[in-house]
Amino acid sequence: MGSDFLRFAWANGITQMGTQITVVALPLAAALGLDAGAFELGLLSAAQMVAFLLVGLPAGVWVDRVRRRPILVWSDAVRGVALLTVPVAAWLDVLTMPHLYAVALILGLGAVFFDIAHMSLLPAVVPADRLERGNGVLEVTRSTSVLVGPGAGGWLTGVLTAPVALLADAVSYLLSALLLSGVRAEEDVARPRAAQGRGWRAEVAEGIRFVAGEPVLRRVAVTGATVMAGNGVLSVGLVLYLVEELKVGAARYGLLLSGAAVGAVVGAAVTARVTARFGTGRALYGAAVVATAALLPALATGPGWRLLLYPVSVSLFGVASSVFGITQVSHRQRVTPAPLLGRVNASMRFLMWGAMPLGGLLGGALAEWLGGYAAFAAGLMLLGLAHLAVVAAPRVVMRAATTP
Repeated sequence: MGSDFLRFAWANGITQMGTQITVVALPLAAALGLDAGAFELGLLSAAQMVAFLLVGLPAGVWVDRVRRRPILVWSDAVRGVALLTVPVAAWLDVLTMPHLYAVALILGLGAVFFDIAHMSLLPAVVPADRLERGNGVLEVTRSTSVLVGPGAGGWLTGVLTAPVALLADAVSYLLSALLLSGVRAEEDVARPRAAQGRGWRAEVAEGIRFVAGEPVLRRVAVTGATVMAGNGVLSVGLVLYLVEELKVGAARYGLLLSGAAVGAVVGAAVTARVTARFGTGRALYGAAVVATAALLPALATGPGWRLLLYPVSVSLFGVASSVFGITQVSHRQRVTPAPLLGRVNASMRFLMWGAMPLGGLLGGALAEWLGGYAAFAAGLMLLGLAHLAVVAAPRVVMRAATTP
């Protein structure tokens, strides 16, 4: 794939691993070091997510107006420096919750710009006919980090304390910035058009119109938004049903959750071969069909041997959703004009991630009203039914997804 892609991929893997450490260590720094309560932990989580809603769409305009590689470098560098302040403040005994809120907000802002620029730069690093392979490699590193990172974060927190564990993530961001600074890419960007009478709102609208008018992207956006809502519901149902009702221990609970990550690694590894064998359209449609059916057995998860239904189902779902995700991103990168790619990626990310907080609220309401299993089952059904937006339109998907 070339030395530039290797730097790009290594930087992605290092950043993703550090991010997963922070997923564990940041709330633990608040809970263990500052005795934060449930409301404060909720605010800390919201501080990282709110950036996607506040600046997700304008970030796409910015990414399209300037070169994307410097955005990646600066996003990593700023996040690394922000995280460095946590162990320093802890060592000086001046760490506070407002400090952690500020760090979480900076991490969220950095993630918004990094994610959009990252997806938008890849077509300038690898040829169009190798996008599935490139995205597959990146997904393998992401899924592996999800599988390994939380355990590493927990171990580092237990051995070195949470603020010191965050130091590892800070170093990972800075190392990623160094690697990305050496990536060479021929970028095609849109110049600022405000002087021509077009403000950022008009440019945001241009990205949304492209998504709405492209048959595959429109349906994928619906699928992605429903999947994220389902994840929000399931995040509530998993804890309440598996841990509180079925009395699954912490270690076993972690193993059960790893099934999806294992499946995602497998799916990412085989996507390039699947698309080469069956074509982009058939791969996308087939993955949607499998994802729709894969979680049905998990609805019967219960005591005893039925507990195994969950990891088996989510592993298969992880394979299918990984193939689906890589294929649709590669299609998006292939059919979107380069100067518009940042806004299209931002629009897709905004539409998808914006549904997750709503899912969390729905999951909480269902669990409060009907119990933990209701939220568990509703989350699973939303994840599976989400792909019907694609399954229900095979002709559109087969035709549009194979557009060169």
